[in-house]
Amino acid sequence: MSDIVFTRESGWIPNVIREDGELKLTLGAGADSNHEPRTFTFSIGDAHLAVIREDLARHLLLWSAVLPLCDAAGTGDGLDENAAAALLDPILLSAPADVDALFRRIRWDKGRLIAHGADIGLLERGQVCAAMRAATETSDNGRAQEYHAARRRAGRGVVLGPLDAAILRFTGQYLHGATIPGRTPDAVDPDLLPEVMRVIATAEGACAGMRIGLDPRRGKRATDKSDWDRMETTVDAAVRRAHPGLVDDAVRTVSFLMCSEATDRSRSTPLEAAGEGTDSDSDEGARRSPLSFTDDKGVEKKWLPDGPRTATAEFWEFVGDRSAGDNDVFTIEDEKRGEGIQLHFYADSIARVTTEREGEGGSDPEYRVEYSLVDGIRGYRTLVSAFVRGGCAALDRHGSWTADPAELERARRRRDGG
Repeated sequence: MSDIVFTRESGWIPNVIREDGELKLTLGAGADSNHEPRTFTFSIGDAHLAVIREDLARHLLLWSAVLPLCDAAGTGDGLDENAAAALLDPILLSAPADVDALFRRIRWDKGRLIAHGADIGLLERGQVCAAMRAATETSDNGRAQEYHAARRRAGRGVVLGPLDAAILRFTGQYLHGATIPGRTPDAVDPDLLPEVMRVIATAEGACAGMRIGLDPRRGKRATDKSDWDRMETTVDAAVRRAHPGLVDDAVRTVSFLMCSEATDRSRSTPLEAAGEGTDSDSDEGARRSPLSFTDDKGVEKKWLPDGPRTATAEFWEFVGDRSAGDNDVFTIEDEKRGEGIQLHFYADSIARVTTEREGEGGSDPEYRVEYSLVDGIRGYRTLVSAFVRGGCAALDRHGSWTADPAELERARRRRDGG
């Protein structure tokens, strides 16, 4: 059974307990194999307790030095109690100069001290005791996160100016570059916000009218990478031209913001409203025959002319629902006309199949199969829409068709520079 002897305002700072009559320091750190928090304890003496009670700085320094030992314990090993006990006298009972010297030799958690108000400059110079004069019981984890973010950038040779930092704060990417960007003007110094908004306005003007379409080949919510790259390149060039003093991190976060917002608009807009699923330049009523959609797994979906949605919208939704790494061949068949197309997403190619002679007297029908390479999802959309409008004949002006598979492979090698 244990009783709490001493605790501080922050529940994370190690507590002192009495267990079976013995004083121990207890702290939570890390997690076990089930992701449950781990608790570590080790024995201390009355003299150590007296310092812990009266000296917040020494208490925090001890915590900072013990945390790496907890990390070393991993998910299942016990704390090296001898190593932890060996830290007690040097940190709690030694002169400040000796404590500073110790921290130059051991591993310690600098971020924990920064979160509790340590002077970063003094920490960097190895003056840990002096750095802790401003320490507080309450923590500011954001301060430690900003420190680590600055260190990561410094490791890449990046130094932010005031406007660079303000732009990263505006997009929410100051701490983590992988964070999906947004617009957080309240995070920016009001004096810098007008400059930030001028940069954003430059980006918005550069990509006005551009959009990032959906790419159902990669799933229902996936977007067209070529559209993304096109918008990113356009925004990058415009921002660098208008604001040449910005570092790459600031420019990239602005283009990331523009592309992310365009992606969100595509995902929240119905296919027909976005133009993703419309049979453009056509009279939808002109298609009188049903279509059959199939995938590489044998799943089939029928489209009927009197349905509420266009054939292309229905087809691309079918692809988005069914497409996968092992399911990347899709077919549209018009049984009434005796023709169809087969889309080979794995090879950026397409086949069109027309019935030249119906089977008679038990004989098999004869088909003509022609192939063409396809330029990304835009090319596939064009071909699908053309087929829906006018069948295989409407594909003549889209692509270079060949009945020879070997010629298709030669064309592929030429395209790929092989």
